[in-house]
Amino acid sequence: MLSFSKSLIASAVAGGCIVCGAAVATVTAKGVEYKDVADMLIAVMVADRTVYTKKVVQRLAAKQKVIKASEHYDDDKALPLPAQMFRFGAEHVADNTDKFSYSLLSLWPINKQNAPRTDAEKAGLKYVADNNGKNYYGEETLGGQKYFTAVYADVAVAKVCASCHNDHKDTPRSDFKVGDVMGGVVIRIPMAN
Repeated sequence: MLSFSKSLIASAVAGGCIVCGAAVATVTAKGVEYKDVADMLIAVMVADRTVYTKKVVQRLAAKQKVIKASEHYDDDKALPLPAQMFRFGAEHVADNTDKFSYSLLSLWPINKQNAPRTDAEKAGLKYVADNNGKNYYGEETLGGQKYFTAVYADVAVAKVCASCHNDHKDTPRSDFKVGDVMGGVVIRIPMAN
């Protein structure tokens, strides 16, 4: 198993970049590519979300009927939905670091604030949807800051994911099934200008 020190990852996030040919190959001062840093971050995010979905929501809510999951979890005394837990993590990161950010977006958002806004978000979400979840990597400048932007497919990992989206009153799409790309996780890492 690979292990990376906090200082190496921090150096990778803060490093410079080199663009080689048509591919985005941004290399940091320590030799770690921004792509690799983003890939490490998404691995942790996907693991956490999958475990929460399968071991908590699916098991407790769907199978054992111990407690339900609800978008109105406070009022309903229920579990937060996996997408809500993901958003809480993204908000926590945004409040505690400027080293990277992430968000869960979709071309078919139930909550309109989860629609893509930038050209990179739109292109990345379309790319992962059209290419069986293949990752999208690019660069963009927002507010004068250059970012390495990666988009990873958000896939329905359990039946409860697809049925929740399909049955929601505000859904713009109701034909998702397990394994379908339902949106994407956008990770942004600031680059040296």
